[in-house]
Amino acid sequence: MTQTPIRLTVNGRIHEVTAARDTPLLYVLRNDLALNGPKYGCGLGECGTCTVLIDGAAARSCVIPVGGCAGRDIVTLEGLGTRDKPDVVQQAFIDEQAAQCGYCLNGMIMTTKALLAINPQPTEQEALAALRYNLCRCGTHVEILRAVMRASGQLTEAVD
Repeated sequence: MTQTPIRLTVNGRIHEVTAARDTPLLYVLRNDLALNGPKYGCGLGECGTCTVLIDGAAARSCVIPVGGCAGRDIVTLEGLGTRDKPDVVQQAFIDEQAAQCGYCLNGMIMTTKALLAINPQPTEQEALAALRYNLCRCGTHVEILRAVMRASGQLTEAVD
């Protein structure tokens, strides 16, 4: 595997990395750029824990070769907001306490962000359809759905 320089735009910053072009984007994000929002889950693109936004679309970074990401806009969980000023989706997940172990959270938040970009006020069924391939083994599905609806502005009452 020949290592080549690859120029990536991640969270609005340009990074020059050296990697084999077929290296999964997830490995470069976590190992070279120290971005730990996207998680390694299944390695097959099926669980959603590694989800990032590429040109605004939700994408499974564990199965996307880094070589195909040059010149594309990549956003990770770290690029959405800050601890002091979280993104509206991040804040909705906080407000609804939509996490138990938190392992699925990256994928749920990033998929929600992509959904709301194309459909700012999804129905519950549309939200469920968008999240159907993001696995949560802890059973916080009700809170996650509430967080999506809150982020879309359709849920304003406080959680009990």
